[in-house]
Amino acid sequence: MRMNNYASLIVAVALVGLVTATHAASEITAHAAQEEKQSSVERKNYEAPTPPGRLFSQAVKHGNVLYVSGITAIGTEAQGKRISEQARAIFSKLRAIAKAEGVDLSSLIKVTIFVTDMSQAAELRQELSSQYSGQPPASSLIEVKSLFSPEANIEIEAIIGL
Repeated sequence: MRMNNYASLIVAVALVGLVTATHAASEITAHAAQEEKQSSVERKNYEAPTPPGRLFSQAVKHGNVLYVSGITAIGTEAQGKRISEQARAIFSKLRAIAKAEGVDLSSLIKVTIFVTDMSQAAELRQELSSQYSGQPPASSLIEVKSLFSPEANIEIEAIIGL
């Protein structure tokens, strides 16, 4: 009888060791997967040098997707002009970002457009139509009270497939 107790004890200890080893292995695997996931995130800035005081990345690349921060026409000739003119300047910037990543605007997955004056929406839609060349992305159009500058009447965020 005593031999059976020892055998049972040995089996129990072996099972506990196996369960502990399996748990440790799964934790190591999960940690490695998390590190790999974090290392695949690349923060990007396309302006050189990056303006001082900027507290965000212009874009973040994760896998085959580029998430572009909101772009305005501030610093362009369209600054302070009608929303459609500002949109044209913004799409020029977006086109340059896409080109730097080896794609074009046909790779746009989604845009989120913030405007300060929805009464200019028809004019904006016409401009967007010319920018998309028949391949519109998913899109949200949101009216906001104001943007960070009174001369910014539109801001566009984008998601681009790479």
